[in-house]
Amino acid sequence: MSNELLDIDPVDLQFPFELKKQISCSLYLANKTDNYVAFKVKTTNPKKYCVRPNTGVVLPRSSSEVLVTMQAQKEAPADMQCKDKFLLQCVVASPGATAREVTPEMFSKEAGHRVEETKLRVVYVDPPRPPSPVREGSEEGSSPRASVSDNGNASDFTAVPRFSVDRLEPQDNSFEAKALITRLTEEKNSAVQLNNRLQQELEQLKRESKRSQSGGGIPFMYVLLVGLIGLILGYIMKRT
Repeated sequence: MSNELLDIDPVDLQFPFELKKQISCSLYLANKTDNYVAFKVKTTNPKKYCVRPNTGVVLPRSSSEVLVTMQAQKEAPADMQCKDKFLLQCVVASPGATAREVTPEMFSKEAGHRVEETKLRVVYVDPPRPPSPVREGSEEGSSPRASVSDNGNASDFTAVPRFSVDRLEPQDNSFEAKALITRLTEEKNSAVQLNNRLQQELEQLKRESKRSQSGGGIPFMYVLLVGLIGLILGYIMKRT
């Protein structure tokens, strides 16, 4: 479909409907004039759709792409019919105009601007099927199309949000690896505490040995305790 300023393709926005999944559809605008053409996209259900960009300028004899994204739906509509509609408004802009200079007043008919309007329907179609190893003779049925009247006022439409938010799926974590790390950490902490306690007892034993003996020999208990500490530290190093 086309108006005096833009060629619009497609006229029906077709979304391969799938539950709990964002679906996008591209809209192509071709400027067939020598003027700068400003456009604005509105919809009857702004919470359900995001349009990027929802306003902009198409340069003379050039084209632009508009991406319409339907938010993930939790329930399928009855009979796969959709009553949502979009309205594309366009108007001649001043030469050299940019998207930042597009204002709502430019699309006001009350202000005397000549605004071209095109209504677009939303149609749900079946999602693409994976290739089948068995060749089917024919495909039965056809994609349902929304039955929407072309009658309606521009006031029924609302500007669409400019950006959409993508969901991030959580990643699986290895619980066994977490449990192993936790156990090793606890064993290491226990070993450090045991080492500190043995060091304290060794220092106390040194002090008592100095008070009880005046000779230069090393007490048997001291030697035994040192050997015990060495065995424990060796065991700790192997475990950690």
